[in-house]
Amino acid sequence: MNIFYDKTALSKHIKALKAKGNSVGFVPTMGALHNGHLSLIKEGFKQNEVVVVSIFVNPTQFDKKEDLVKYPRTLNADIVLLKSIADTNIIVYAPPVEDIYESKVESQSFSFDGLEYEMEGAFRDGHFDGVGTIVKRLLEIIKPDYAYFGEKDFQQLQIIKKLVELHHIPVEIVGCPIHRAEDGLAMSSRNERLTKAHREAAPFIYKTLKTAKEKFGTKSAKNISEWVESQFKEQPLLELEYFIIADTKTLNPVKQKSTKKTYRAFIAVYAGDIRLIDNIALN
Repeated sequence: MNIFYDKTALSKHIKALKAKGNSVGFVPTMGALHNGHLSLIKEGFKQNEVVVVSIFVNPTQFDKKEDLVKYPRTLNADIVLLKSIADTNIIVYAPPVEDIYESKVESQSFSFDGLEYEMEGAFRDGHFDGVGTIVKRLLEIIKPDYAYFGEKDFQQLQIIKKLVELHHIPVEIVGCPIHRAEDGLAMSSRNERLTKAHREAAPFIYKTLKTAKEKFGTKSAKNISEWVESQFKEQPLLELEYFIIADTKTLNPVKQKSTKKTYRAFIAVYAGDIRLIDNIALN
């Protein structure tokens, strides 16, 4: 397995691979890899001979410094896990902060046609400027043919598609289904930090989303939101931050349902001090 820590050597290696006719896929991660990440890499191998996996804890997308400090860094374990899939056709890019940001660790300012102001953007100041900065930088360094993102971060997926469109970056963004544990909890690196009690309580999030989907055929968005809020008031280990039903294209909260639009339900919940997000397609 080829592991690179600087962008110059990585770019040279990828350029040589592409010159030989190899298609290159890309899966950006912040490490602490799990089966959800592996599912993205496996999707990458369906379309590409080579898949680049970046492992970089990006400082500019954390709105709380303590979350950045606590974020797990498990590079050696991540490499072992990646080797279990493919030892030769995976390239790892694990740069230090200065290789990405050089002398100035700060975000660019982006406009994503309003997609950045809803949901996560409303609760995490500057988050999507940080996401846009790192994804744009990685795409410029790696120059992949395809890049793969999970639908668990559906708002992020839509924003990255908009980033590529607005900045004319020659890559196809591929959205991949949410990978879940057997009990329904969406796979996340944050799950490893849950206490036993919070881990046992957390599947209630997806259970609630599934019931909300059932109700969507006959109930209004307002009625469903009120029902979700009432359900979480009965959960002592889970604190609801938001539940929003939104248009999948604009991400604007729905006021009146239309048969001509598609919708998703989005949720953010605190299990102790661990913040979990999830979503589900409604129609």
